[in-house]
Amino acid sequence: QVQLVESGGGLVQPGGSLRLSCLASGATLSYYDVAWFRQAPGKEREGISCISSVADYTDYIDSVKGRFTISRDNVKSEVYLQMIGMKPEDTGVYFCAAHTRGLTTPCRYSAMNYWGKGALVAVSS
Repeated sequence: QVQLVESGGGLVQPGGSLRLSCLASGATLSYYDVAWFRQAPGKEREGISCISSVADYTDYIDSVKGRFTISRDNVKSEVYLQMIGMKPEDTGVYFCAAHTRGLTTPCRYSAMNYWGKGALVAVSS
């Protein structure tokens, strides 16, 4: 089964940029759809972006569209989340998660069953 480790979190000023990475091991990443989730302080964890196993499908929630870009490199076994124009409401713990490819629809957030431990992102001046 796949193991996931996030990196790239930190403190950034409003309007700034940050790139998160999710490194997979233990399995071939191209077998998995991968999503980024965010848990803001005091709120439930929510799926914010997802990319299918071979990157032919991506999804974003409205609040990050046009600011965040998800991508992947299956050779390097990594998935990325490039974040620009960051806002204080982007603060939270960011998790990457995965489910095996081949479900009836790609990127089913509720079907994610492999999780990383999270990376903290804080947007503040």
